[in-house]
This record gives sequence, C-alpha cells and structure tokens, in this order.
Amino acid sequence: MEYEQLKIFDVHRNQIGVATREDVHRLGYWHEAFHCWFISKEKGTDYIYLQLRSSTKKDYPNLLDITAAGHLLANETVQDGVREIKEEVGVEISFQELIPLGIIDYCVIREDFIDKEIANVFLYKSKKSFDDFTLQEEEVAGIVKAEFIHFAELWFGDRESIRISGFEIKKDGNKILIDENVGRNKFVPHQIKFYKTVIEKIKVNYGV
Repeated sequence: MEYEQLKIFDVHRNQIGVATREDVHRLGYWHEAFHCWFISKEKGTDYIYLQLRSSTKKDYPNLLDITAAGHLLANETVQDGVREIKEEVGVEISFQELIPLGIIDYCVIREDFIDKEIANVFLYKSKKSFDDFTLQEEEVAGIVKAEFIHFAELWFGDRESIRISGFEIKKDGNKILIDENVGRNKFVPHQIKFYKTVIEKIKVNYGV
C-alpha cells in the first residue's frame, strides 16, 4: 500500500507529478482523496454514520472517522472513488447517488507524517441498516451512528461528548455492540475547521 502511486499537486491544485503513498506522507505533497459521509433519517431524527478504524491501521488506529474514505490513485478519477465505499464498508453505491459537498483542503502534520489532502467530499442519504455493512477487516473494525445535531454540537464546542451506537468486529470474528459516550479524542484528529466545514455543507445540502 505504501508504494501505491498517487498524483501530487502544488498549492494551487495543479498536478506536478506522481509519487508513492509513502513519499506523499513523508515529504508532504498535496494529493487527492475521496470522502463519503452517510447520513440517515430514522423516526424523525437525523444520524451521521462513522467508521471505527481497525486496530492494525498504521495511521489513527481505533479512532472514529469518515464513513468511507481513501486516496485516489494516479490512474483514477473522482468518480472512481466510489470503490472505497464498496471496499471499506461493503455497500454498493453509484456515483450518481452521491451529493457533492465540494473540495476541502486540509493538512495534518505529525513528527514523521504530513497529510495534505485535497478531499473530494460527498454525502450519501442512506436507508441502510447495520446489517447491510460488510467491513474490510484490515481497514475498518466497526460502524456506529450518532445524532447529527449532537455531532455538530461536539465540533462547534457546545457539547463535551456524544452518544454513539453500532457494532465492532473483534479480531476473533465476534461481533459486539457499541453503546457509549465519546469525546473529540475518540475521533481522527482532522482539523476542527474541517469538521465544521463538513457539518455546514451537510446542513445546506441535507436540510438539517
């Protein structure tokens, strides 16, 4: 996976070449990603769905993240990004079913990891149940949902924690239920402004 070829860009989103995934994160090249957030309305309440990253992931193991997301390879278009949804959470969706939320740039820098993503962000109005998800074991350990309004309040600083519910597949294959309260520290540390931007775009495009 570290040797996957990704397109790299300058700060103006002009493509300047191709590099391995390893070099992209080591040298801090801008690169393309595909993000899809699932949202649903259940008994009049809006929920947002989150993936629980696998404990074996090199980056951000055991943390909550975008429903389905991944890098776009050098030979892929944004439309090809729907493969990430099928691969990670086992849900077959066509690109035409997605609602575009736009392109969001963000940057996270750690000691040995520089993540500069040009994120193509989409929304999917889901009618799926938890039973409809089939998880990619090495990538995703579980799926949970939270009330969207509580998720928004968490990232806008109006709430310290939110309740999540769903399931996790343990290493031995057993499925356990999740029902707990979590704070921001349980989430992948995308920039707070990234979470706020996504929330605002969902509100505009979903009417919540």
